Amino acid sequence: MKRKFRMWGFLLLPLSLILFFLTAAIGWGYAMVVIPFKRSQGSILWRWHHYWLRLAVSIDQLGNVLLQYLLNDLLLCSRSTNRFGHEDETISSVLGKNQKNNSLSGVGKFLSRFLDLLDPNHVLNSIEHPQD
Repeated sequence: MKRKFRMWGFLLLPLSLILFFLTAAIGWGYAMVVIPFKRSQGSILWRWHHYWLRLAVSIDQLGNVLLQYLLNDLLLCSRSTNRFGHEDETISSVLGKNQKNNSLSGVGKFLSRFLDLLDPNHVLNSIEHPQD
């Protein structure tokens, strides 16, 4: 059965970028103002930290998709079965899986060591497992 080609990706990407740039500052500003008044666990500082951490992970996941071809060519050996590009996985998770399988290129090993210097065992601790 032949798949029908559709243009949705070409239409949705520009639309999502426009909406993101029009609304991101508003959403972030609103969150910074209302977080102190929300009744949830933790101090205000912890709630801000948690919000910022989730934003950082989301940006990392975006980078994994956006840079997938570059990262696959630059950081991985040809025998790697864990590739960059999955929208729900971070760059560090893919590095960790490939470190375990010894399928990082020299540049990939260097980047993993650098991340591990900043946060010991970062790439191995970042490995994400598929959700069932």
